[in-house]
Amino acid sequence: MEKWKDIHLDDENMWPASGIIDLEEPHVDARGAIQCLVNFPMKNLSLITSKKGTVRSNHYHQTDWHYMYVLSGGFDYYFRPTGSEAEPDKITVTAGEMVFTPPMEDHATVFLEDTQLLAMSRNPRDQEAYESDVKRVILIEPDSVKV
Repeated sequence: MEKWKDIHLDDENMWPASGIIDLEEPHVDARGAIQCLVNFPMKNLSLITSKKGTVRSNHYHQTDWHYMYVLSGGFDYYFRPTGSEAEPDKITVTAGEMVFTPPMEDHATVFLEDTQLLAMSRNPRDQEAYESDVKRVILIEPDSVKV
């Protein structure tokens, strides 16, 4: 059953442009609403909680991509192409918004408040698979963050 981890169900022509993702209109009726987040083959869905003022990521993925949908809170998302020495771009992602990270994009998240988000990824997220794909960089120095 481990072989499923090696199967890629997508190619880069299927990925959205990076940045905030335009969500489909939700299906709404008398019972409530259903908001589709990712209608796309993926292998992992994780719930991530982060405390205000903390930094996550500071890395890039060689083959993995992920969507991050904010349930509550928000963060500044810094990104640039891997190998670039340019200052990273920054967007602020808040509750109800989603951002996409392709492979080979340095990225870091600075949490502006206590935050819960869903991360949906191409690759499995067991520690061995994750560590074999991720490469650490310092895009945002954690000691420099003032929130």
